Amino acid sequence: MDLSAGGAAPAVEEHADATAKAACRLAEDVHPTGWSTVAVEDAVDAIDTLVEALSTLDPHSARLLASIPEATAALLEHLAHSQCGSQAAVAADVPAERRRRRLGPGRQHHDRRG
Repeated sequence: MDLSAGGAAPAVEEHADATAKAACRLAEDVHPTGWSTVAVEDAVDAIDTLVEALSTLDPHSARLLASIPEATAALLEHLAHSQCGSQAAVAADVPAERRRRRLGPGRQHHDRRG
């Protein structure tokens, strides 16, 4: 696989840069009590979407990243159990347009919020 500089599809480097900057801002702003159910689910959706995109690099990359969706699903399950049912109540209060993301052409969104 050749990842030469400047060889990315139009806007890929720009989107990747914006994603990295947004992730850094999130990491700087977050603290253990600063998460909501929606914020965690959005972050997990972003991770899963990036894994899906990076898995298209080549078969070896896909194999290396294959366990991450299982880990993010386990994280959501762990949080759901630790909240004793409050997750559903919080997610139900979020308007449908906020719960459903439009991830762009070709991307399937797996709505974890019911």
